[in-house]
Amino acid sequence: MAIRLRTAHTADLAPAELRAARTLLEDAFDGDFRDEDWDHGLGGPHVLVHDDRGLAAHGSVIQRRVLHAGRSLRVGYVEAVGVRADVRRTGLGGRVMAELERIIEGAYPLGALSASEDGAALYTARGWQLWPGRVCALAPDGVVRLPDEEGTTFVRPGTALGPSHDLVFDWRDGDVL
Repeated sequence: MAIRLRTAHTADLAPAELRAARTLLEDAFDGDFRDEDWDHGLGGPHVLVHDDRGLAAHGSVIQRRVLHAGRSLRVGYVEAVGVRADVRRTGLGGRVMAELERIIEGAYPLGALSASEDGAALYTARGWQLWPGRVCALAPDGVVRLPDEEGTTFVRPGTALGPSHDLVFDWRDGDVL
């Protein structure tokens, strides 16, 4: 089976490619992939893996801002990672992540993501580190703590972050992270 990997910005994807990615993600998340989730994954590079049956895996990285220890950092934030059910556990998620990590390491001082229970093992195996500190968002009414994101937020090694300082992410509609 031939595997083809393509990296393209949202602006360079045809409507049919975007529809295929959205469909794959809705299936991969068992229907728990909302409009806000889709929106969070748009606006940056996408990694698409195709096989003989079509789109087999997808992931994207978008720019976010995080406040930490008095600094505002640009963050390459991983979104919308999913693999078609019939090819899970065959290394395609790792191929998507390798390309997303290459982008993050070349363009951002920090990489971050919020992992599902199913995805956490992939990220841990690739060297992502669970953030041990507090996770917050800069909401319209000020900083709000996000206890549900604590224990699911991972960062790429390489940037000195102190867990005694919160990670305060920019606000987004829907799930703020």
